[in-house]
Amino acid sequence: MNINGSVALVTGANRGIGRAFVDELLKRGASKIYITARDPASLSEFLKLKDSRLVPLTLDVTKEAEALAAAADAPDVTLLINNAGFAGFHGAISAPDLSTARQEMEVNYFGPLALIRAFAPRLAASGGGAIVNVLSFLSLVTMPKAGTYSASKAAALAITRSARAELSSQGTAIVAVMPVQVETDMGRDLPEPRLTPQEVAAEALDGVEAGVDEVFPGELTRQTAAAFAKDPKGVQAHVAMVLPERV
Repeated sequence: MNINGSVALVTGANRGIGRAFVDELLKRGASKIYITARDPASLSEFLKLKDSRLVPLTLDVTKEAEALAAAADAPDVTLLINNAGFAGFHGAISAPDLSTARQEMEVNYFGPLALIRAFAPRLAASGGGAIVNVLSFLSLVTMPKAGTYSASKAAALAITRSARAELSSQGTAIVAVMPVQVETDMGRDLPEPRLTPQEVAAEALDGVEAGVDEVFPGELTRQTAAAFAKDPKGVQAHVAMVLPERV
């Protein structure tokens, strides 16, 4: 699909990769962009632009009722960008309890699933449209330092592929974006070097326009993906060395 003239909704639009998506959508001529965050005050920097294409919505992706409300408030969406994410960076065993793991699953797995379900009929009515799920290379390999985050992103990749198959008959494309570490508040605990949010957003939208299923943005991610394709056990063994501080 073409980004020019599209109507997009971006979750977690207030910072990091979400903010970069909004900037890139504006550059590419999106006709309207619903910018969402749990706290609408966090969208104030965008609203200072006084661009009529930007429409703020309050959305907590962990609340199914709010996902359904967003679909009702934004019925003209043709491009859904599931960007909101959460990482606690705990080991699966060393974490003090399961609260972080549950929150990661709520935000990273159940959140995108709820939004896909809410917007699927809207996208069908628009001719199919597209969905972007911002995942992580940790969807494919497990880093013990982020053990439960890795698990939540692996679950999100699985549901991305399942939803892609289910929605193919209505013409909805679903793109999985799997970057390595990115220079964001969330990614600051991951090793350097890091991608820029702008790289991730730009290449994700390139993928939407090209009609691909999976995007590995940035040269660093492409190198890692190539190594993984050649020797998945070797890459997993390397990443498995990044252990939590307390085991």
